[in-house]
Formats: sequence, C-alpha cells, structure tokens
Amino acid sequence: MMVKMSGGEALVKSLAREGVDVVFGIPGIQIYGIVAAIRDEPGIRMVTTRHEQAATYMADGYARASGKPGVALVVPGVGIYNAASGLATAYARSSPVLCLAGQIPRHQMGKNLGAVHEIANQLDVVRPVTKWQRQVLRPRDVPGAVAEAFRQMRSGRPRPVALEIPPDAAVEREEVLLREPFRVPRIVPSPELLREAARVIAQSRLPLIYAGGGVASSDAEATLVELAEATRIPVVTSTGGKGAIPDNHALSYGSCFSPRAERQEMNQLYDVMQSADVVIGIGARFSLGNPAGEKSILVNINIDDAELTRVQANTIPLHGDARATIEALLPYLAEAGAGNRPPPSEAVAAARRLIAYYDIQLHEPHYPFLQAIRNGIPEEAFAVWDITQLGFYARTHWRVNHPKTYIDPGYSFNLGFAFPTALGVKVARPDRPVVCIAGDGGFMFNSSELATAVKYGIHTTTVVLRNDSYGNVARDLDEVFGGTYETDLHNPDFVKLAESFGAVGMRAGDPMELETLIPLALEKQAPVIIDVPFADMPIPVAPQVAPLYRLAWTRPQEGLIES
Repeated sequence: MMVKMSGGEALVKSLAREGVDVVFGIPGIQIYGIVAAIRDEPGIRMVTTRHEQAATYMADGYARASGKPGVALVVPGVGIYNAASGLATAYARSSPVLCLAGQIPRHQMGKNLGAVHEIANQLDVVRPVTKWQRQVLRPRDVPGAVAEAFRQMRSGRPRPVALEIPPDAAVEREEVLLREPFRVPRIVPSPELLREAARVIAQSRLPLIYAGGGVASSDAEATLVELAEATRIPVVTSTGGKGAIPDNHALSYGSCFSPRAERQEMNQLYDVMQSADVVIGIGARFSLGNPAGEKSILVNINIDDAELTRVQANTIPLHGDARATIEALLPYLAEAGAGNRPPPSEAVAAARRLIAYYDIQLHEPHYPFLQAIRNGIPEEAFAVWDITQLGFYARTHWRVNHPKTYIDPGYSFNLGFAFPTALGVKVARPDRPVVCIAGDGGFMFNSSELATAVKYGIHTTTVVLRNDSYGNVARDLDEVFGGTYETDLHNPDFVKLAESFGAVGMRAGDPMELETLIPLALEKQAPVIIDVPFADMPIPVAPQVAPLYRLAWTRPQEGLIES
C-alpha cells in the first residue's frame, strides 16, 4: 500500500523492516530529516559517536558479533572521508556494513559552488572499499534502494555498501511503497561437481581442510565440524577463519600459517599443508597461496566466484554458500566412503607438539603474556585485537574455542580500530564479555569514544599495552634501517584519563597481572581501562632464521634499486 511520507521516514521504516535496531553516527546538517525519523521510530535507536571513523568501526563490530548488517550514518564530504577507514576494515574482513551518507541539496550538486561539505562525486571516495553504491534523489526511490543494499550485503561475499541522500529528499513527502526484505537463497554447486569432489576427497591420501572467514559469514562452524568428523580430515584455519573450529577440537591443527620466506622451523604447519594431496578450501582467499601447490588438488568452496580458480589450475571449483555446500556435500562423501579413513590422531598430536614448541621455545617473551590474557578472559568472551606487537603474535597463537569471538582488522591493518569496534561488539552482544587489547598508540586514535561508552553504558574492558612508542615501527626502523626516528609518544595517565570520562581506570605493574585484573574488570558495571607497562618485543622469529626476516617494504624490489 502506498503511504505518503518523507524520504527520511521511508529510509528509517525500511531499515526497521530489514531488522535494524541501532544506527551508529553523528547527527549533523544535511541529515536532519533522517535523524528526526530515527528519533520517531520506536524500534531503532541511535548511538552517537565522537567521530565518524568510530561510527563505521562500531557498525563493523556490531555486524561481526550479531551476524546482522551494521549501519552507520554520516554527514557528506568530510564525514564520509572520516568514515572510510572503518569501511576499509569491514571490506577487508567481508563484513556487511551500510554507510548512509548525506549530500548537498540537489540543485547545488555538480556545480562546484562551494556548498557546505561539498565534494565532487562523493560515492567515488568509498567505491574501492564498498561492494555497491547508490544515490537516491526522491523519497519514492528510497525503499527500493534500501532493499537492494541489504540484498547486496546478504548475497555473495558480504561487504560494505553505501547510500547517499540529499537533504531535500530526506524531508520531501510523496507516495511511497515500502518493500519487504528480499529472500536470498543459499547457492549450492551442481550434483555433478559435488559428486566429483566427494570422489577425489574419498580417494585422497593426506587431505586437509583450510577454513577461512567465509565459514563465519555463512554460520557454517557447526557444519564444518560435522564435515571434519565425518571424514576424519584435520582442519587448519586462516587468521580470518579463527574460531571456525574450536582450537581444542581433536581435529584442529590451529591457525599458524605464514609465508615460507618467514618460517623454516618456526612454522611447521606450512610443512603439514605442503604435504597434502587434497586441500579443501572453505570460504578462504588463500592470500598466502596454497603451500601444496599444483601437486595437490584444491577443492575450493567459495561464494565469491572470482576466488574459485585464482589460486591454482588444479582446482575443483564449488561455487556456493559454505554451509549449504558442506551440507549438500556430506551425503556424497558418505556414498563415496570418505569416512573410512583412520583417525589422524597421531598426526594431529605431532603437529600440536610442534606448535607448542614454536610457542614456548621460539617466542618465549610473547607466550606468557598471551597466556595471562587468555587465562583472564572467559572462553566465550569476544577478544578484539588492535595492531600491536602482541596482536601480531595473537593472529596465529590466540586460542579460540567459540565461533566469531576473535576479531581483528584483517589485511587493512587499521591502527586504532579495536576500541570503537569493541564497543560495537558489546552493543550487539551485551550479554557477553568483550575485551579490547590495544597499544597506547592505537588506543589514542579513538580514546574519545570513552565518552560514548560511558554515555550509553557500553561496558567493555580495554587493555592498553603501554610502551610510549609506536613499537612495531620503532623496532623495524631500528633493526632494518639503522635506527628509529620520531616513534616515541607522550601519553596521558590512562587511569586518570578513564576516570575523567567517568569510566574505571586500573593499573597493572606487570603484564602477568592481567590474569587476575581482567576478571576483576569484567565484574564492574562500567567501561574499564587497564594500563599495562609493556616492553618492546623482538621480531617474532627464531635466531637461526632472523636473517630471513626481510619484509617487502624494507628492501629493493625487482632489482630497481641497488643496495
């Protein structure tokens, strides 16, 4: 039924129909019509942030913890520029985030008159970090645009999308037809391809499952475990796939895989993967390649058809949703006798011994601190890791036994993302503990969001690892370029800073105290900041392979520059 309403009302009612219950953003000019409509919509609330960057980070955290798209609202121009870093992280981690941006009035667009917040071709700013973009110029066009935005986020690879609406379209009124949400079917490969894949897996000698972030996007964690148990095939996860299978599961090798140039003895899982004759990739990009290479067969399950045959030629491409494809594949595997292989318990135990040696012997400075944090955080808690020296180590060695509880920025490597993202996680899951681990440099990027946390009662615990430095950069400059430069930081007293916002500040004398301080912090009904002195850590490689540690940005490439 057609109903007369403003564009802002049409937008907000369309969001409500899609199941949106919270919008993160900053009220501002050119979006007043939208803000007023949110105010008057009983099923949706707005969480006002102190910076647009935090709005998209919070929307990302909300999306990853809830499984529903997160929504951010920003003013045009500088607002969308500020929001772009959060969209970049969501893009890197395939997270469904809707960015709603204002625009200048329609009659001023494209004329370069210097209107407030004017930038030419605004959607081009976020085009590289969004899957889909649309400009909406009339109220009657709003419901269709919102429905398509959510269809884009829920189908294929789930990535951010963007809508822009000029202020006049948000306040003008006309007859509008609201839409019902699209039903997005789960894609499943053909029976012929599934049967071929099952035959190859059943006949394999040393198969291995490599699970990526697409498992979580599809809510396929339980189905993955069923596949591993039915076939007795062990599982390795990418960093983005951490939690796809519990690390304490009998068939889990864990997540400890890096390029061969950086490993030797320190990365035994590389050797494990290299020996596989069949690799079953599930929702994984294989950004570091398949170590087994062309001598193996890659059974590649991916919703993104562009990823199916990119990795190697010797591939059986299974274009489909991870969960639906595994469910469809299981009967064919049973028919082919894929469950008759002996359990690989000895191989898994041997790999775990090697990984434990890697942890304790080669990374002794890192391991006790990581374990102190792990011991202090309940297993079901969300851990949101910023870009820190310990955070790099956690990418491979943080143990995850509950799905979706490990959150990092992926390949975007956004310093400062963790604190606002953790707030978004907590808004989505107020029933679960949320712990953010950040360095002092990264925390200060968005420390003003302490005000947001206190205002809305978002009770997260944040561990600030303080070394008064951009530690990773200082170490690299010192060890590779002959000395650090301008990496030292002047920090506030983080306990007093927290208290000045009305949050709780705690201080550790040593990182090992986190095992007892974190549980105490989680008991408090308030946002908590724990200040922790943290010494610089060496590059995480064994002494015998330290000469191999040469990142691409520290050396000439292709012989263009002589050293």
